[in-house]
Amino acid sequence: MTTLVNHRFTLAARPVGLPTPTDFAYEEQPVRDPGEGELLVKVRYISLDPAMRGWMNDVRSYVPPIKLGEVFRAIAIGDVVASSDPAFTPGDHVTGMFGVQEYATIAAKDVTKVPPIAALPVFLSTLGMPGLTAYFGLLEVGKPQPGETVVVSGAAGAVGAVVGQIAKIKGCRAVGIAGGPEKCAYLKEIGYDAAIDYKAGDVGAALREHCPYGINVFFDNVGGDILDAALARLAMRARVVICGAISQYNTTERIAGPSNYLSLLVHRASMTGMVVMDYAARYAEAVAEMAGWMAAGKLLSREDIVRGLETFPVTLNKLFAGENHGKLLLEV
Repeated sequence: MTTLVNHRFTLAARPVGLPTPTDFAYEEQPVRDPGEGELLVKVRYISLDPAMRGWMNDVRSYVPPIKLGEVFRAIAIGDVVASSDPAFTPGDHVTGMFGVQEYATIAAKDVTKVPPIAALPVFLSTLGMPGLTAYFGLLEVGKPQPGETVVVSGAAGAVGAVVGQIAKIKGCRAVGIAGGPEKCAYLKEIGYDAAIDYKAGDVGAALREHCPYGINVFFDNVGGDILDAALARLAMRARVVICGAISQYNTTERIAGPSNYLSLLVHRASMTGMVVMDYAARYAEAVAEMAGWMAAGKLLSREDIVRGLETFPVTLNKLFAGENHGKLLLEV
């Protein structure tokens, strides 16, 4: 029997607007040994994602909301400490929905063994859920064709950075929208053809300049005014991929829908929501292809790692202030 102690964050209250430290409870408890078919995992890195804000609301969504008093939901990666499943041995690197905590006792069927082909943080970034979201959202929903123009909002984020790079790999022109000169410089560094600083001027005017023949694929992570600006610049039969809407996650008012939606009619365009879990059966296929691109130097990965489990409430809000540079991770 183990004598390890676990530290974890649970949801204490449902926030209004931006989450505050009082919306979470920091708890200490004994670690539970694994039962039959279970693993005990020492968590190493925790993925912090904009979707976490939606999980805190008691509303219908693609996954149930986090319950009050429940360990805060999070994808993470760690090491097997003890195993009651013959497919796993201590020392194996695994990823799964381990939550914001130091140790997780979890069914072996709910974890995935991580191959030794990249550093662990990359499996929560470009070879993890953000990269998979970019891969399937762009290729399966956006369906880009060589020579087309792909525009990405939130382009310097974990998903957006990969979308732009895949667009270039597929022979497209990539235009990214991000906030601030540093993030726009990063977009050029990873291969975007043009970068639009939404904090510096008129996004609509910039889209007219950089997309003279219109937008064929718009991959949206932001929503709000930027979505409207992109809808106004659609090309005929454009595809709009709705991946997220970070500008709307912390509003205390009614969520702003697109006012330019009639552009979909005029340009015979489509707007489709995507959730990466729909493609779970094909994750291995996507990871293998993206790992190949990384090995060939065609796909770059950047992580923003903050140390200390206890920093979770403050670190999470870096996402909504646009302060992270690359995939935001918490090192336990």
